[in-house]
Amino acid sequence: MRGTAGFVGGRVRDDSIWAMLHRECHVLFPDELFADLFTATGRRSVPPRIVATVMVLQRLFGLSDREAVEAFEFDTRWKYACGGLDFDYPGFVHTVLVDMRARLARSERPKRIFEVSLGAARRAGVVSAKRVLDSTPLYDAVATQDTVTMIRSAIRQLLGAADDVLGAELRGVLRRDDDYGSGGKPTCDWDDPAAREQLVAELAADGFACLGVLDGRDLSAEVAQVAELLATVLGQDLEEDVNGRFRIARKVAKDRVISTVDTDARHGHKTAARGFDGYKGHVGVDPDSEIITDTIVTPGNAGDASVAETLIGDVRDNSDDATVYGDSAYGTGEFQQHLDDNDIDSRCRTQSPSAPGGLFPKDRFDIDLDTDTVTCPNVVTVALRRKPDGSGIASFAENCATCPMREQCTTSTTGRTISVTPHEPALARARQRQTDPDWQADYRANRPKVERKLAHLMRRRHGGRRARVRGRPKVDADFNLLAAAVNLARLATLGLHSTPTGWAITT
Repeated sequence: MRGTAGFVGGRVRDDSIWAMLHRECHVLFPDELFADLFTATGRRSVPPRIVATVMVLQRLFGLSDREAVEAFEFDTRWKYACGGLDFDYPGFVHTVLVDMRARLARSERPKRIFEVSLGAARRAGVVSAKRVLDSTPLYDAVATQDTVTMIRSAIRQLLGAADDVLGAELRGVLRRDDDYGSGGKPTCDWDDPAAREQLVAELAADGFACLGVLDGRDLSAEVAQVAELLATVLGQDLEEDVNGRFRIARKVAKDRVISTVDTDARHGHKTAARGFDGYKGHVGVDPDSEIITDTIVTPGNAGDASVAETLIGDVRDNSDDATVYGDSAYGTGEFQQHLDDNDIDSRCRTQSPSAPGGLFPKDRFDIDLDTDTVTCPNVVTVALRRKPDGSGIASFAENCATCPMREQCTTSTTGRTISVTPHEPALARARQRQTDPDWQADYRANRPKVERKLAHLMRRRHGGRRARVRGRPKVDADFNLLAAAVNLARLATLGLHSTPTGWAITT
């Protein structure tokens, strides 16, 4: 009987991921690549080459571990992609995939599958010195919890982490009629405001009593971690009223923990009108080849520009003809200054100044950084007072009192002030650059390409937009593996193939 190579070979396109992996999986993922993950003695139950290939296909098609193993057993294309295995090649249990991810996470090169895809693209000569940056929301894999649920869950976790002696001591200070043995919300008449307030106060009292028991003690790592979580949720969501009673705070704490199950997830905003809970997946993409050159996952409340310097690390170290594209989220003074300092051509858009109510924006003022003066639209010049960090403030104060343009300029009783940042020169240069028609045409031609690549990454809900795992390190590794799979699919389209001298493409 013919094997999968003879059966599938003529039924898939030569530029498909199936055909490319069939040809090249031995070169891309040789067993030696994973030798450090296993002991030198004994025989592995499943060759690492096969596991790595299955992992790539799993992430590309958004399958769970069980679904991926089932596809390997019954979809002949999967065995074909793994090197043309026989039809009756035995399957394996889904925990093999779990074990491989854990081994990679503990290794010195946890992202080696992505490194393989990027390395092949580089050696094939399809990675340029251009980078487009952007981010996309990644919804967390758990439900966002309310304050009551989080406080009770943190107390429950603390009791579960404590040994018998400490656990008995902690239970001795609890006053609420609750054994904290089951999960979920406690029983309460949620329609009664007084009952809700009483529940919050009792939970807060139990939580602070537990922290009082732990104060000043040497704790195990697990107990210390859960105690820190309890202190965090008590501090971020509660406030004390005039009677000394704790209630839910009428504000949202900065960097608020939103779940005791996944403590790394955060409230995020991709735009002012669209929020989400979870993480942000940041990518750097070569706009010419559409190869992803780096990925980073951050909590959802991190700014896009906060990891921009890391995403362009490869072109920063070799910045000849390097160009970086980004929307206004990357047009901060700090990042623009970083690009200037490293001689990288900036195609990151910087927002023009604005003012509320149609008042004069900042760019109506002539800011002379050489003489440290600012001149207003009424041609009044004042000194710019610098701070130690390089920022400064220019105050027009009494000049505004008799100014005929006051109503167009400010509503402040103390007059108009103009602030400059330490990176004001970089912002001024960026705003001047982006007025050039050639700059604008180049921006329009390249920056939008990252949107299509993000669409490729997010097209599967399971493991795409919705995270499959919990905790930032695991979400980061999973997103990076997804990028590797998308890269290999792109390289297949480009006709990647190995030659005696290295990698090459046909298109």
